[in-house]
Order: sequence, then structure tokens, then C-alpha cells
Amino acid sequence: MPSALRAWRAARVTPLGELHTPPRMTAALLRLTVQVVLVASLWRGLYAATGTTAGLDREQAVTYAVLAVLATRVRELDQYSGRDTVLQHMHFGTIVYWYLRPLPPQRYYALRALGEQIYGFAWAIVGYAVCVAAGVVQLPESAAVAGVFMVSLLLGQWVLYYIMLAIDQLCFFTLRNGAAMLILIFAQNLLSGVYAPLWFFPDWFITLSGFLPFQATLSVPLSLHVGRIQLSDAWAQLAIQAAWVVVLALLTRLVWRRAARRVISQGG
Repeated sequence: MPSALRAWRAARVTPLGELHTPPRMTAALLRLTVQVVLVASLWRGLYAATGTTAGLDREQAVTYAVLAVLATRVRELDQYSGRDTVLQHMHFGTIVYWYLRPLPPQRYYALRALGEQIYGFAWAIVGYAVCVAAGVVQLPESAAVAGVFMVSLLLGQWVLYYIMLAIDQLCFFTLRNGAAMLILIFAQNLLSGVYAPLWFFPDWFITLSGFLPFQATLSVPLSLHVGRIQLSDAWAQLAIQAAWVVVLALLTRLVWRRAARRVISQGG
């Protein structure tokens, strides 16, 4: 089988699971709509009695919050229903098939994640267009800002891919890791600014997050979009994002090698 065909089949695994289950798509659309409406209403309510808080005015804060909701849709696909999570594969022993396929497990995981992100980006782009048309989200102040935002967003998703990969790789080294993975995913969302912009947190929290890769996934690109990070400071942030990509790529590559030694066919 040509390698391009194998890559295509691997990339479409999770999106096909959604496309062939219309109730999932309906539920995802309903959940996304409710989240956007509630988040926009919440932040508009918080700014009802003030003009600027933490360097953001109301429209900037609403734009940031809504974009954070849309960005989470990029990797928020239902792998669990299709028993396609690494945690499930490790539990049932089916992870061994990843090492018997023509594609190496590292490449299969990367292609599957790429397909998920492309599918998720389609949702996010449509949601972005609707929110702009409805006046919920402001456009970047210039074409240059929009271009830098797109570069930063792609780098952020690249960093996020490696973070999620590292979390999945934890399954190779622990026996009961469901709770640990939930904690790590919560920490990732908190420290990346999904729940609220990092500028609203205490100084020690902001300093701590600066030494971790999480804010490079979401906080940096959204800060560029709303103008919190100026264009003159963008290149330093892009360099930090790129550095995290390199560091995490090397780390996860090393872990893949160690993980292969722990694979067993009986599961558990």
C-alpha cells in the first residue's frame, strides 16, 4: 500500500468517527454554541461597571474568551467513544497493534493528531467567522498582526501536540493513570489561559507559568490577536514557542523509545 494512502487512512481515523455519528456532531455544535454564548455574556457582565481591567477593555476580554473556547475545539474530539485513546489501548492490550502495523507508532500518532487538528480547525474557522459576523469577536487591528497571530497559533498547536503526546506517553509508565491524566489536562488548560487570561492571576502564578510550555499553546497567540502583546514583542514570543517545540520534540522522541520496551499484549 502506498505510504500516502496509509497516511491518509491514519489521519482520518478520529474525524470519521465523528462524521459517521451525526448525534456527536449535533451535540458538539450545541455545546460549542452554549459555551460561546455563556462566555461572552459572562465577560460582558464582568466589564459592565468598568472600562479596563488588567490592561484589557471589554471587547478585548470577550474576544479572548470566545477565541479560547473556539481553540479548545481543535483537539476536543471524542476518542473515548471509539476506544481510540492511548489510555484505553494500554488497558485492553490493543496498543500492541500500533507496533505491528506498517506505520511506526510515532508516525501513526502524529498523523492521527494531524487529522484531528485539521478537522478541529474547520470547526474553529466556521465558529470564528460566525462570531465575527455577529460582532462577538473583533478582528486583529492589522494584516501584520493577523499574520503573526496565525504563525503563533500554528506554533501553539504544535506545542500542544507535544504536551498531549507527553500526557499520553505517561500511560506507558503507570498502571492507574486516569486521574493523573485528568489533573494534567486541567493544569494545561489552567496554565495556558483557557479558563481566564493569565493577567488576572497573581504575579507569582504568572512567573511560574513563564517557565512552563503551557502558555505558549494558547495565551501567546490570543494575546497577539487582542493586542495585549504588541507586534514589536511578537518575535521574542515566537522564538520561545519554537524553542518549546524543539525541546518537547526531543523529549517525546526519547520517551517513545523507552515506551516501546514496556509494551505487552495482555493489557493492564
